[in-house]
Amino acid sequence: MATKGNPGDNVTLFIVVGLCCFFYLLGAWQRSGFGKGDSIAQEVTKSADCSVLSNLNLESHHGNEVKKTDDLRSEIKVFGPCDDRFVDYTPCHDQMRAMTFPRENMNYMERHCPPENEKLHCLIPAPKGYVTPFPWPKSRDFVPFANAPYKSLTVEKAIQNWIQYEEDVFRFPGGGTQFPHGADAYIDQLASVIPINNGMVRTALDTGCGVSIWGAYLFKKNVIAMSFAPRDSHEAQIQFALKRGVPAIIGVLGTIKLLYPSRAFDMAHGSRCLIPWGGNSGKYMMEVDRVLRPGGYWVLSGPPINWRAN
Repeated sequence: MATKGNPGDNVTLFIVVGLCCFFYLLGAWQRSGFGKGDSIAQEVTKSADCSVLSNLNLESHHGNEVKKTDDLRSEIKVFGPCDDRFVDYTPCHDQMRAMTFPRENMNYMERHCPPENEKLHCLIPAPKGYVTPFPWPKSRDFVPFANAPYKSLTVEKAIQNWIQYEEDVFRFPGGGTQFPHGADAYIDQLASVIPINNGMVRTALDTGCGVSIWGAYLFKKNVIAMSFAPRDSHEAQIQFALKRGVPAIIGVLGTIKLLYPSRAFDMAHGSRCLIPWGGNSGKYMMEVDRVLRPGGYWVLSGPPINWRAN
């Protein structure tokens, strides 16, 4: 015999089915686009300007100054060759202009850059017949005459045996009045009292270097020498040093500090260089002291020629 069901079970089943239908309809309504959340998002989108997104440029940039290659080519300035009279031109050193500067403290032998409107904007031509310089170590002893066609040193310094002219080359004997037995013998004499051979001296400064005989032969000792001398009546002695492959610049100990940081050199050297070391309250010696490292060596050799007069 069948039994009558519990009325409470039917009520529970009805509630479950009703909730399922309600949540189904609620989900369908929200997905239709008319939900509250979507309407808010639509209002925000309407108030925002998103048009820039379509114009984004993702290519790399270097600022507003970047131009097309064709524009850059049209703005390139071509420098033509200078007149032949500028073959011997030295930047920031015009010999005629230099003579107008004061003689005090060798000011007239220092380099003075011209104003902007007087600077050269052309290519300095090479001397006529210029050839490829000799490679090291041959360049230490020989320089083609065509590369530095100046014979004044072979005349004015003939008895000092710095430089000799032979056919189409200059020859540097490696001797001179200060090195009667050759630069090697002179450097060996220095090495007997200064630790040149053991690596304690690695950098040197040669004041009033001439054609840089001393610096050229120091390479054998693994010492790099920076040489400097003025441009004077002997023409550009420094040019011979550079053609030989030795670091050198035009300069004097005058009114301007040397272009080197403090404590840059292990040794400083002067050989009959006519620098008045005792003048100007010791200013020149103080400058040498500035560029020498603590414990560095200062070498002054040979009595200056005509020292009382010069």
